[in-house]
Formats: sequence, structure tokens, C-alpha cells
Amino acid sequence: MKNKLLHIITAVVLLSFTDKIFAQAPNLGTAASFVLFSSNGAVTNTSTSHVTGNVGTNNGSSTGFGNVDGVMHDGDGASAQCKADLLIAYGQLNNVTSNFAHAPSLGSETLVPGVYTLSSASTMNGELILNGQNNSNAVFIFKIAGSFSTAANSKVKLINGALACNVFWKAEGLVSMATHTTMRGTVVANNAAIQMGIGDTLEGRALSTTGSVTMNGIMAYIPIGCGSPVLTGPAAPALGTTACYAIFSASGAVSNSGITHVTGDVGTNVGLTTGFDTSLVTGKVHPIPDASTAQCAADLHNVYLYLNTLPVDIKLLYPAQFGNNLVLTPHTYLLDAATVFTDTVFLNAEGNTDAVFVIKINGALSTSTYSTVALVNGAQSKNVYWKVEGAVNINNYSVFNGTLVVNNGALGAINTGVVLNGRALTTTGALTTTAITAAIQSGCGVTGITSYDLDKAVDAVSLYPNPFTTSVNVMLKDVSTLNSVELRLYDITGAEIRNTTITKQVTTFDNLPSGIYFYRAISNNKQIQSGKLVSIQ
Repeated sequence: MKNKLLHIITAVVLLSFTDKIFAQAPNLGTAASFVLFSSNGAVTNTSTSHVTGNVGTNNGSSTGFGNVDGVMHDGDGASAQCKADLLIAYGQLNNVTSNFAHAPSLGSETLVPGVYTLSSASTMNGELILNGQNNSNAVFIFKIAGSFSTAANSKVKLINGALACNVFWKAEGLVSMATHTTMRGTVVANNAAIQMGIGDTLEGRALSTTGSVTMNGIMAYIPIGCGSPVLTGPAAPALGTTACYAIFSASGAVSNSGITHVTGDVGTNVGLTTGFDTSLVTGKVHPIPDASTAQCAADLHNVYLYLNTLPVDIKLLYPAQFGNNLVLTPHTYLLDAATVFTDTVFLNAEGNTDAVFVIKINGALSTSTYSTVALVNGAQSKNVYWKVEGAVNINNYSVFNGTLVVNNGALGAINTGVVLNGRALTTTGALTTTAITAAIQSGCGVTGITSYDLDKAVDAVSLYPNPFTTSVNVMLKDVSTLNSVELRLYDITGAEIRNTTITKQVTTFDNLPSGIYFYRAISNNKQIQSGKLVSIQ
């Protein structure tokens, strides 16, 4: 009864101050670049977590992480500075004047900007809505005088301009987030641990002044906005005449089998180019070396030298585990060994359509069947570059975005059904394709992304629920494409088990045993979308 009354009083008080912003955000300093940090305690991960931002501890170790889209800092100069900056930020949060007293339970309510004091151990259950009142500078601070825990499936929702970078949680005790919590804001635990459970999402930071930080199969990423730097990535290389070629070897045979569609030139400067149907190539096939291939070889050498000497921002520590739904932001990355690309890597431009991604691989590159380079939040394939020191094998039905520059290695196989939005270029080595679709995305008169780029085609169909139990629905987003989209379903071995032309806006697939399945959406003989389905009967 007391809690209910306090909620009512709080709501009345809030309504009387809806035109004012009370709180001021603390200065995080270098702590702003860390998504997970402890000044004194271990930082530990279990299972596969997807993390964007620096990770570390100033006294302890960070263990159990796979590839992280950030830099690991354990007991170094960066962690020492983060410790000092975190202490200052904690002091600012601790001393800020409160506007509202709130009951020790949050959720199923809407709050306006301000500083909220919760005078004892507190919980969150259900959906907590933070209303920015159309002010992107609106700040929310929660000062919790004890531990803080969330119930399973709890969620912080931001509306009307509220930003996660302007939300702060200060707890004087353990912070524990139950499974599938969606937390937004910077969480600072003073002299206590932070624990995150399976399926949790953190758009913010988890920072402890003294205490361990542990997680199990989560997604965590530092928020953007509030003066944070706009990621642009490195400057793109000057492609010269390589911009005109979709498929090229400076020294080695270039050959094709099967029906391959190409937008861009095809050729080699040493050897022969064979097997391409010129009627399916929008560009020029150079069957023997000529002046154009000679210039392309020279320009490719310069492109390679630029990419090879480009300073690295982030080293991905586990090349054999590349993909697996890893999210990357605009940077120059290094994988310092042969790399195995499984499932999906997401390239997130964070809304900057000019952002550049460079992935440097010191070894061979191979992909799984149906591997996907997915472009999100404005990322464009014309701004993605892969530099590989060794042979490349792109497996069946993969969607690969970007310009591949291979040094002294064969592009041994770009296999059946692959969609390459970009270029496949090698300095030395044979290059073979089998029934693929390849298209340059810019340069040489091309100004836009082609219609079958994953970035544009990802909304062609929607499959839900996924995972599913008894049936999965296939919804066609554009009804004008009825009868022109074909959905093909494959089992884990790659065997085709369904092939259906979509004649209704919603089509249902059922009677699928438990397991993993892959699908391809085909329109006008081109793959426009691909993905994975999971049946959990």
C-alpha cells in the first residue's frame, strides 16, 4: 500500500514539472569508451556474448571472451586512467541533487527527466518508459541506496528523444539483471559486482568501482550520441581502374563454370579468362591481357600497399571464430591468422553512410555455407574492404559485401549461389567462380547499390517466429512482387527440401522437424535475401 501511494505521489509531482530538465550528465572521461569495466575485480564472460566497446579491469583479468569489437585493457595505462575517471564520475552521480523520491520498485510506469532517489535496495519489473519530452539533452539519473535487480524480461524503453547515453544508474550494492533484460544507460555499481544473464541486452555500460563484472550470452554496446565521436573508419583506398573490375587477377587464370551474372569487367593480366557468357556480363570480358588489365594490375598493387600499411584500430583475437553474429563498427580490424568465417558478421555504420570498414586478415579466409556479411544502419558495400594474405574460399550461397583484395593467394573458389556485392581481386593466383552473382557497387559509372544487395533486400520477406515450434510464416513485404519471389529451403547438409513460389502475402511452412534450416529468396534468377531458421519442436 505504501509503495502504491508513493508511486501516485511521484506521478503527481512529475506532471507538475514536465517542462523542465533537472539533471546534468556526469563526465565519464575515458570510461566512456568502455562497455564493461571493473576498477578492481575480474571481468568474466560465459557462452557467446556480442560486445561493442572496450573491455577490461585495472586489477584482475578479463576471461572467456571471443572476438570483441573493442580493445581489451587489463592492468595497463588505459585501465588505470579509466579507474581514475570512473571514480570522478561516481562522485558526480553520488553528489547530484535529487528531484524526485521514488519507491524501491521500478517498472510499468513512465518517467520524465530528472534525478530519482531510491532509498533502499530496489528492483525493476516490466517496462520502464523514459520520456525525453522531445529533448535529446534530457538526462535521467537513478541513485539507488542499495542493490539493484531486474526481473526476467524487464525492459527500459526510451521515447520522445530520450537517449541511452543520457541515462545513468548508480547503485550502492550488487547489480543483477535477470535473463532477457533490456537495460539502457550507464550502470555504475559502487563496491559491488555486476551480473548479467542469458539474453540480456545492454545499450550503455556496466562499470564497477570494486567488484567483478560477469555475463552469460549477452549483447552489450556503448551508446552513441551525447557528443560521442562519429565513427568514420579509415580513408578508403584510391581504386583507380580496379573500380571497373568485379573479378580480376593480376597474375593467374580467371575461369567460370555455370550461369554467372556479373556487373563490371572481368579479366587477368597474366593468363586467360574463360567460361563467362558475355551476354550475362554488364561490362567487358577481357579474354587475354591488354592495356586495361595492365593498368588494373598496377592500380591493384597500390590498393594492396595502402590497405597493408593501414594502422590497425582493433585486433580480433580469435580468427577461427570470426562471424557467429559478431557486430563490427567502422574501424580497421586485424585477424592475425587464417580465418574461418561462420554464419554472419554485421557491419554497423551507426547511421553514417560514408563510414569505411577495413578487415585485414594475415592468412587464408574460408566461409561456411550461407555465410553473410550483413550491412546495417547505413553501411554500404562500396565502403567495405577485405585484405587477405592467402587463399580465399567463399562457400555456397553466401552473401559477401565489399572489395576483396587477396595477396599472393588464389581466390580458389567463389562457389554456387554466392552473391558478391563488390569485387574479387587478387595480386597473384587463379580465380574461379561457379554460378554466382557479382556486381561492383560504385565507380566506373556505377553510382548506386544494386537491387540485390543485402542492405537493400533484407526487407524483401519476413520470416517469423524464429526460432519456431510447429510452423513458420513467410510474409512478403511488397505485394507487387507476388508470384515473382521463390523461396527455397535447405537442411543443414545443403539439400533442398522446399521450393515454393510465393503467391500470397503470408505463406506458412509447417511439419519441419527440429533442426537448423537455411533459406534463399530468389527473384528474377537473383538471390535477394538469405538467412537461417531454427526449429525447436
